[in-house]
Amino acid sequence: MKKIEAIIRKSKFDDVKKALHQIEVNFFSYWDVTGVGNEKEGHVYRGISYSTSDIQRRYLSIVISDEYLERTVNTILETAYSGNVGDGKIFVSEILEAYRIRTKESGKAGIN
Repeated sequence: MKKIEAIIRKSKFDDVKKALHQIEVNFFSYWDVTGVGNEKEGHVYRGISYSTSDIQRRYLSIVISDEYLERTVNTILETAYSGNVGDGKIFVSEILEAYRIRTKESGKAGIN
């Protein structure tokens, strides 16, 4: 099993969620987060300068079986992409075990 942690633009979240459902990734958690990026310049909009060093993003946490890893990562990469600075990051790590509390199932059955 793998855990995918993705930090994406809030404006891309609905598209990513829909695309994940289309590839049968139907359960994940998400949070609104603020991060600090590499961009140091501010932007001016209607005469007001805005700092872009603190970036509002959405953080997704997805635990999947190994066979879903490549398609899930590729779906996020394709759907969250805008080509601009601040598109986000994806991190993948190993999960040793998963349990469904209600049924006490473990492993792959615990996450599907």
